[in-house]
Amino acid sequence: MASQSVIAPQKRKPELEKAKLKGNGEAPDIELMFNPTEISFSRTVNWQKHPGNRGTTLLPKINFSGVEPYQFTLKQLIFDTYETKESVMKYIDIIKKGVETMKGGTDKRPPVYTFTWKDEYFYCVMTSLTYTLNMFLTDGTPVRAMVDISLQEVDKNNLPGGSESASKGDARQADSRI
Repeated sequence: MASQSVIAPQKRKPELEKAKLKGNGEAPDIELMFNPTEISFSRTVNWQKHPGNRGTTLLPKINFSGVEPYQFTLKQLIFDTYETKESVMKYIDIIKKGVETMKGGTDKRPPVYTFTWKDEYFYCVMTSLTYTLNMFLTDGTPVRAMVDISLQEVDKNNLPGGSESASKGDARQADSRI
């Protein structure tokens, strides 16, 4: 009797997807060395109250007046170059471009990023950056940093600093019906 050989399908290990902030040609991409363990999102809804205009319960009447952009924070991001013995500042200097305004001696707004991690989440700008250097070589070279980056959503169709608004004419009317 001939033995039957069974061909077992080979399991491919999924490739690790790195979270990143794409610089969209305005700044270098920031690829996170280690993916975040959590991302917190927040959004505020604005309600305008009219204290003199009260309902039957005597509470002020309120009207919806819009939403604020999403705010989100990438907390405790680790950048570590201990094994290569090079300064971690090469990564921090790239991240710092997100909160800097000078380019070639002239004021320029900080860049707009696209936050991606498998999917595209938001177009965003950095609103704050905090980094702590917490490991050093014997010669004082920093080799580990903990980084917190706060970001704010921006409209990809109407990016800050653009020369024209995308929401005018027919485009504005179409957007208002959505």
